[in-house]
Amino acid sequence: MTQQGVRWTADQVLALAPDAASRTAGSKLGAAGPWSEAGSSDEGTVWGLCRGSGSRPYQTVIDIADSTGPAYTCSCPSRKFPCKHALGLLLLWTGSDGSVPRGPAPDWAEQWIKGRRERAAEKRTTDGASGTASPGDPEAARRRAQRRAERITAGAAELEQRLADLLRGGLASAEQAGYGMWEETAARMVDAQAPGLAARVRELGAIPSSGPGWPVRLLEECALLHLLDQGWLRRERLPDDLAATVRSRVGLPGSADGPPVRDRWLVLAQYDTADTRLTTRRIWLYGAESDRTALLLSYGAAGRAPELTLPVGLAFEAEVSAYPGAGQLRAALGERFTPPAPARTRPPGLTASQAAARFGEALRADPWLDSHPVTLARVIPTPDGDTWQLADAEGDFALPIASSLLSRPGLWRLAALSGGAPVTVFGECGHRGFTPLTAWPEGIGEPVSLC
Repeated sequence: MTQQGVRWTADQVLALAPDAASRTAGSKLGAAGPWSEAGSSDEGTVWGLCRGSGSRPYQTVIDIADSTGPAYTCSCPSRKFPCKHALGLLLLWTGSDGSVPRGPAPDWAEQWIKGRRERAAEKRTTDGASGTASPGDPEAARRRAQRRAERITAGAAELEQRLADLLRGGLASAEQAGYGMWEETAARMVDAQAPGLAARVRELGAIPSSGPGWPVRLLEECALLHLLDQGWLRRERLPDDLAATVRSRVGLPGSADGPPVRDRWLVLAQYDTADTRLTTRRIWLYGAESDRTALLLSYGAAGRAPELTLPVGLAFEAEVSAYPGAGQLRAALGERFTPPAPARTRPPGLTASQAAARFGEALRADPWLDSHPVTLARVIPTPDGDTWQLADAEGDFALPIASSLLSRPGLWRLAALSGGAPVTVFGECGHRGFTPLTAWPEGIGEPVSLC
């Protein structure tokens, strides 16, 4: 049963939107005007009819208490998930003006709710039964893994030769060759079934002519790529955890085989990154009892948001299992025992100097790490020439904010929340600076997503 007495905030609802256009359109439908027969139940469902351009209103139903995150259905033709009508109905539900009263669900909503929960119960039964089924042919799996490892080894050896040719010819040749050379090399790594190597090669191709100091950045990234190549080629000599990290960085799939950790998990941040092939959603969690930070990854086809959605500031009790690897925080979400509900929990914060030291420790375990999650306590967003930094309120140390954030609205939301006063900020601390993701005001206050 969801906690109907404590409604979500508008920010938590808008965090569900698959894109900016959906946020704008959903916000316009967050008023009572276009809605009729709206209601909610103590079991965590919300429904309503939204007037559209057709003769019949759209039927929208949301199951907030679903064990895999909010679930939606709408009779509109939109392919976005959730659609603007679901976002608008949730925004209407967050208000306290009585527009979404509690009561029994109409037949059209009850049918969907009942059917969904019956299917969920069947799936749990099926999953439980499949857990006792006999595994596939282990010898065939071993042969497939061996063939792939041989292809990756051949690709890594070829990549080493190409890096050596680049350094022998001088870094200036990279600027003259253009991006085509890197794309062709990345394609070779894809053929070798090493997508992690391919992604790093593509990143190399974007460095030449990228601004002052690009040769230094190119040399640094070439060194990290060489280190990863050598790690793969000598993986049998590495400690087990580091070898698992190398396999993950090269692009080999792994499984979350760590022991399940049951805790009450606070959703610290959620944001998406996309390319022409895939949308990747990153969700950071904090376990209140285990004092552990975990990363959930989910994927959707290009242009479509992943289904797993956990708005910032909500907390739920669940089991989480870690993936193998030194310094790896990725985890898999297991069984959930409570639906997500608003929480006042905050992770303990560090000073700016402690955060920098924490990133250094993480690099020792995983040299290819771009950033590490940390929470900064009592920091003040401060302009510094053309850039910004997060300065300790009681100290003389500061972390620069990543330049990629300087033109985004999240920075100005952070500055407005602070108003010159200390705030608590969760984000990713890395060699490009600190990327703020979520902030809390001093004292009691709702989290503000900066993504």
